[in-house]
Amino acid sequence: MATGTAGIENLIKSQVMEVARNVEQHLDSELEKLENMDADDMERLRGDRLKQLKDQARKRQEWLTMGHGEYTEIHEEKEFFEISKKSKDIVCHFYKDGSPRCKIVDHHLKLLCKKHVEARFVRLNVEKAPFLTERLRVRIIPTIALIKDSKTKDFIVGFTDLGNCDDFSTEMLEWRIATAGVIEYSGDLLNPPEKKKKPKTLLGAPKRSIRGRDSDSDIDDEEEM
Repeated sequence: MATGTAGIENLIKSQVMEVARNVEQHLDSELEKLENMDADDMERLRGDRLKQLKDQARKRQEWLTMGHGEYTEIHEEKEFFEISKKSKDIVCHFYKDGSPRCKIVDHHLKLLCKKHVEARFVRLNVEKAPFLTERLRVRIIPTIALIKDSKTKDFIVGFTDLGNCDDFSTEMLEWRIATAGVIEYSGDLLNPPEKKKKPKTLLGAPKRSIRGRDSDSDIDDEEEM
C-alpha cells in the first residue's frame, strides 16, 4: 500500500516538474526574443502598445457617453429596450420601493458601476415594468438580470448565490456577476472571493408581496433568507 502511495506521489512530482520545465522554457524563449530585438522591433512593439492604450481610452469614452460608469434609474420599459440596443453588457436590478434588501444591492452596484465601465448598470422598479417583469419571470425581489448582446445570460435571485446572508461583500457580488461574462474580471471565476458564510439575517421585516399591474403573478420580497 505504501509502495503504491509513493508511486503516485512520484508521478505527481514528475508531472509538476515537467510543467515547471515547460514554463521555464517558455520564459527563456520570450526573454531570448526580447534580447534579440533591434531598435525597429522595439519601436514597433511600443507602437502596438500605444495603439492598444488609445483604443482602450476611446472605448472607455464611448461607454461613458452612453451612461456607463453610473448606476441609473430606468423609468419605463421602452427605455430598457433602447439601452439594450446600445450597450452590449447590462446589469439590471429589478427592485421594489421600501425593500431593505434592494437597498443593499443598490449600495454594491453603485460601487461596481464605477469600477466596471464596460457594462451598463441600471435599476428598474417592478411596479413600473409589469410586461418586462412577467416576460423575464421575475418572482423574487431583489433580482439582478445579467444581459449580454440583448440576451439574458443569467439571474442573481435573492442572496442565495452570495453566501445566503445580508452582509456579503461587494467583491462577492462582483464575482457572481462576472461568472455570466458581462464584466471583465481578473480573479478566479471558479472560486468565490470569500468562503460561504453562515446564513445570517440582518433584516427582520416580514415577508411581503406586491401584485404587478396587468399581471396575476405575485412578486415576493425575499425578507426571510
